[in-house]
Amino acid sequence: MCTSLTTCEWKKVFYEKMEVAKPADSWELIIDPNLKPSELTPGWKQYVEQHASGRFHCSWCWHTWQSAHVVILFHLDRARRKGSVRMRVFKQLCYECGLARLDESSMLEENIEGLVDNLITSLREQCYDEDGGQYRIHVASRPDSGPHRTEFCEACQEGIVHWKPSEKLLEEEATAHTFSEASKPRAQAGSGYNFLSLRWGLFWASLCLLVVYLQFSFRRPAFL
Repeated sequence: MCTSLTTCEWKKVFYEKMEVAKPADSWELIIDPNLKPSELTPGWKQYVEQHASGRFHCSWCWHTWQSAHVVILFHLDRARRKGSVRMRVFKQLCYECGLARLDESSMLEENIEGLVDNLITSLREQCYDEDGGQYRIHVASRPDSGPHRTEFCEACQEGIVHWKPSEKLLEEEATAHTFSEASKPRAQAGSGYNFLSLRWGLFWASLCLLVVYLQFSFRRPAFL
């Protein structure tokens, strides 16, 4: 039985995609809030999704926030035609009310589909010795309100160091914007210089033609 709408969506998407990817095998997805990183039962594999995007809602003060740093831990096992995936979505603390109350994230179905694609890629590689393909990096559809605060992240507190792609992209975007803005004054100054050069060139050319015309007029013989 599903304990939440997000859990139901995870299982629905996982079973549908596994039915297409490995129709001859039977797989189950188990939500395990006590799953620990790198503490594996013999024979099991581990996959960590470090780039998930989710929305959190504080059950105490009703504060909501978006995060691009949601970490999901998977433990994988396959024996013959059966396989199991144990899954834990790490929570975050609300930084508004300051209470030690961990809150779960909710995710859109399209985000879950991409994350399940990554999970199946890992399953192919680790449980079937296949080339799973390329992993997708998930960045939040809108930027965070600030930098990732590790003291409020359950995954960080348990020692999972995860790369933060949205911050990296924002840094690259800021660098490109700074370079673009810095180049604008030089371009404007260059265009002004070219315009002035053209105007002065036309002025001096006209002046030279006038001098030549006057000299020719004064030297022309007069006929009576």
